[in-house]
Amino acid sequence: MLLTPKRWKYRKPIIRSITGKAYRWSTVAFGEFGLKATTSAYITNKQIEAARKVIVRAIKKVGKLWIRIFPDTPFTKKWLEMPMGTGKGDVDIYTALVRKGRILFELAGLPREIAQETMIKASKKLPVKARFVVKGEIK
Repeated sequence: MLLTPKRWKYRKPIIRSITGKAYRWSTVAFGEFGLKATTSAYITNKQIEAARKVIVRAIKKVGKLWIRIFPDTPFTKKWLEMPMGTGKGDVDIYTALVRKGRILFELAGLPREIAQETMIKASKKLPVKARFVVKGEIK
C-alpha cells in the first residue's frame, strides 16, 4: 500500500527548494512521542512505507501511529538514451518535501524506551537524519 495522491492539479510541477526550516508541523500534536527531522530531503513513498512497517511491527496493536508526511510531489524521470529536447519526462515517483524541524511520525500508547527504540529503527529507513522527541519538549 504505497501512498500516492488520488488527483493533482498539475501533473508535472516545478520542484520546490528544500532549504530552510519547517515552522509549521514542528511540534508533536497527536501522540506522546515523535520523530523529528534534523536535515532536509525528499522522502519517497517507498521509504515512508518501509519506516511505517518497522513501527507497526513494534507497536503490535497496542500503540497508535500517526504519519505526518504525505508524498504529494511527483518526480519526473526521462528514459535511458532519450535525446535532448523531447520535453519533460514521465512521472516516476511521488515524494514528500521534508525540511529540517518537521515531525515525520508520532506514537502513543507505548513505554518511552520501546517508543525510542522503534523510532530510531524507523529513522534508519529514511534519507534524513532524525531524532526522538517527546510531547512538550522544547528544542
